Amino acid sequence: MKFVEASGVKVSSIGLGTWQFGSREWGYGPEYADRTAVELVHRALELGVNLIDTAEFYGFGKSETVIGKAISGLRDQVYVATKLFPIFPVRSLVVSRAKASTVRLNVDAIDLYQLHWPNPVMPITETVKGLKMLLDDGIIRNVGVSNFSLNQWRSAEIALGKPIISNQVHFSLLTRGPETDLVPFAQANNRIIIAYSPLEQGVLSGKYSSINRPKGMRSARKFFFPTNLDRLRPLLDKLGQIAAGHDVSSAQVALAWLISKPNVVAIPGAATVAQLESNVAAADIDLSKDEIETLDEMSDQFEPVGPGAFLTDLKTFAKRR
Repeated sequence: MKFVEASGVKVSSIGLGTWQFGSREWGYGPEYADRTAVELVHRALELGVNLIDTAEFYGFGKSETVIGKAISGLRDQVYVATKLFPIFPVRSLVVSRAKASTVRLNVDAIDLYQLHWPNPVMPITETVKGLKMLLDDGIIRNVGVSNFSLNQWRSAEIALGKPIISNQVHFSLLTRGPETDLVPFAQANNRIIIAYSPLEQGVLSGKYSSINRPKGMRSARKFFFPTNLDRLRPLLDKLGQIAAGHDVSSAQVALAWLISKPNVVAIPGAATVAQLESNVAAADIDLSKDEIETLDEMSDQFEPVGPGAFLTDLKTFAKRR
């Protein structure tokens, strides 16, 4: 396993995202949360993964509870990251909700406590007062943010008066906005970018097409529109070619591309232990400079249609059926 070291912490370059641990919208069922999720955490730790990321919002605390059960007796192997959902984040509620997360997670202290989103109304100065109290009392060890722009990240750090060591953002071969400013800032300032949705919920696995779309909530996502899946075919085919050359999967290549960037870690979710093992193995893939540049170029050429084209797209898809 490769690791990223920054701001005094050391986290695995592939972590485990746990939105699906208890969130009904994924449709995995109660057995997944009660048994499979625990197996995933245990196997991740066996494979050298130490970054387990969750949030109080995931399943309204259920994900944290599942993780708390899974890491019982294994606390020293885990870098626990969770997130505060920023509804009225005044200092007293920030403190009480962090304490509630420690109870669900079954930990004395949270390694990384992240603000899940910027609050458009509450001044960040009020929220960080609660974060300062948590740091001073040892309830949290580090502060991170999520879905923050660079200016918002800097403003929060100035208000806190201490490093905000990470920013968790949507980042993948198809969503490359963070490369513009967030990644360079992290590299220059000893910070970490935590990439969520690194496989775009399966788009980059290459197994979907305009006539083989996923069911459930994923089908309404932009990249799963039939036209976009057709437009993605050249990139997906190239991913497959590169994967074949390394005797790995397309998804593994997409993850390897992402974590080839300094100070970037990825937190893919997993439906099965086998999928987890495949994700973790991506950390051992060394892509060549030419392979990375080719993927960059083909990603730049992809121009997705937006939500406005969705209904027309579905009509076209229905005719094909």
